[in-house]
Amino acid sequence: MIDEAPTPPRSVRLFVALAPPDDAKDELAHALRPVRAAHPRLRWNRIEDWHITLAFLGEVAVDVVEALRPPLAEVAAAAAPVTLALHGAGQFDERVLWSDVRGDLDALHTLADAVRGVVADCGIPLEGRPLRAHLTLARARRDNLDGIAAAAAELADFAGRSWPARKVHLVASNQGRGPGPIHYRDVDAWPLPTR
Repeated sequence: MIDEAPTPPRSVRLFVALAPPDDAKDELAHALRPVRAAHPRLRWNRIEDWHITLAFLGEVAVDVVEALRPPLAEVAAAAAPVTLALHGAGQFDERVLWSDVRGDLDALHTLADAVRGVVADCGIPLEGRPLRAHLTLARARRDNLDGIAAAAAELADFAGRSWPARKVHLVASNQGRGPGPIHYRDVDAWPLPTR
């Protein structure tokens, strides 16, 4: 029997995001230690995967990646500087725990609108939901919905330091591609102007 090379995927699950710098993530991770210990049944996102989504593209053809690269680079180069901070916590429904994002929200929304315009120009349909800037921290399993509200209350007073957004990231996700935790990898990234 001849081993055949695996067939490369024809599609990829993508989103465009900003990533906090390591020291800002470390600051939040430190504040999360007692919360994580108190709520071990929540599915905690890996710190290296923390991000602020600007546009979720979903499953798209692999060749779309090449079409996205030049206009996303242009959007990043033309963007206004964006300074952000992670602050407090909240929940979506009963299942998702997040940290709020504060700072230059007008510039953040302008950047997200430009990114979404590029995505639409490449023929990728987007949901019409407005940007709700947040960083997802954990999800509850359907059989453990009580932990999210408690964890959000325990993080309510968190106030992180400000940091400049450094890059726009095009990110691929393995979500929906078999069992196991969700992992993300950068497909590409483009620098943003800073003050």
